Amino acid sequence: MNSKNQKTLESIFKRPTPSNIQWVDIESLLLSIGAIITEGSGSRIRVKLNDVRAVFHRPHPEKVTDKGAVNSVRRFLENAGVRYDGV
Repeated sequence: MNSKNQKTLESIFKRPTPSNIQWVDIESLLLSIGAIITEGSGSRIRVKLNDVRAVFHRPHPEKVTDKGAVNSVRRFLENAGVRYDGV
């Protein structure tokens, strides 16, 4: 995991939840920790990490992720066993 991915992970676990995380940064983080991402229909993507699965919608036309989606990604990561104790 590079420093940019580490910073994205920190942002995802930050409280209060930020609303300015770029979606491409979240996808990059997921790939760097071993997640498998497959395309769904429309703007949906399917993500699998440590036998935990989730479906997310890429934000459009904006490129930033809203707070609700960040919370969903955080829950997915927690369920998959990913922790960030630095926040």
